[in-house]
Amino acid sequence: MATAASTVTPIASGNAMVRYNRSRRSALAIWWQEIDRVTLALVLILMAIGTVSVAAASPASSRRLSTSAKHLSDLHFFFIHLRWQALGLLALFGTSTLSKETARRLGILIAGAMLFALMLVPFVGSEVNGARRWLNLGVSIQPSEFLKCGFPILLAWILAWRVRDNRLPVMQVTVGLMGLIGVLLMAQPDFGSTMLFSATWFVLILLSGLDVRRIMAAMGAGVAIVALAYMFYENGRNRINAFLGGGSAYDQVDLAERTLLNGGWFGTGFWMGSRKLSLPEAHTDYIFSVIGEEFGLAVCAVIIMLYAAILFQAILRQTREDDLFTVLAGTGMVAQFGGQAFINILVNLQLFPSKGMTLPLVSYGGSSTVAVCTCLGLLLAITRRNPFIERERFSLSDVGETA
Repeated sequence: MATAASTVTPIASGNAMVRYNRSRRSALAIWWQEIDRVTLALVLILMAIGTVSVAAASPASSRRLSTSAKHLSDLHFFFIHLRWQALGLLALFGTSTLSKETARRLGILIAGAMLFALMLVPFVGSEVNGARRWLNLGVSIQPSEFLKCGFPILLAWILAWRVRDNRLPVMQVTVGLMGLIGVLLMAQPDFGSTMLFSATWFVLILLSGLDVRRIMAAMGAGVAIVALAYMFYENGRNRINAFLGGGSAYDQVDLAERTLLNGGWFGTGFWMGSRKLSLPEAHTDYIFSVIGEEFGLAVCAVIIMLYAAILFQAILRQTREDDLFTVLAGTGMVAQFGGQAFINILVNLQLFPSKGMTLPLVSYGGSSTVAVCTCLGLLLAITRRNPFIERERFSLSDVGETA
């Protein structure tokens, strides 16, 4: 009997393992069929460009931050960036395998957790350069960066309530949510993120079928907020004044533009740039200028086209969807991602006041690299669709006016 049992057990275990491996391969095959492979490829290309770009910018920042007591190697930020990118790739692929429902729940959970974290920042947050935006949880994280993963999903979920009952006060709820986030961000203060979240909110409200009068009211409120920020937020006022007045040769934005143009069309060559050495935040806010100096304006143009391609591909995919939540969540996430990218680029071109925003997927970002990858992974999960099923495309006219 013992011999028979010992003979059967390995066979049964082997069969279970075979079934498990087949199930796993089947799940991966389904994921590969349903995922937006074009967007995934574009994201990976940008991350590869970011790896090389941080290697180019790392010496400038390492030397500026080195002291007699502590010397940083030229590739200090590059090696740290590699570790964060590895975590970012895990987050990207891990979240992209989720079902749409699971991704929705995770996004709402992240939004709720980060809203709570934002409430803690004024009391226990770490202050850097006069701004209190970070929480030290063993590793320093910026809650507003991770809020970007959940905010469009939470907002889309609330706006999609209209499909069930268009009498629900979704407009009032979203206005209250955006107002709370705006107050918490300006308490840090973080005017740039406030504007980015407000723009995302406006895009989703517009897409959800808001009538013209409410659009005008929202635009008026936005102008009023900018005017109030100009009057009461000194750092923002100084940046706007410097932008409008042209600044001086020593302003960060002016230094960034000079660095950007120094390489001409094809650049000075890797690690051959000289102006980047006088540029503050070369590896983060102004990495686009370092790319321009060492790799040329031609490579800068390629990067801009890659961001534009991600926006175009994601929006094109939304036109094939059949429900309001997916359209709003997907469009909101890609609008937020693209908005941050193009604000950073415009700042480097001296076409926009300095905002302290990194270039997503390209800049050294620490935990924000994980946040961006998580956001894009959720985007890929939410927009997963069976390519063999034809769907009726969603139309806003089926929903009616916003309550």
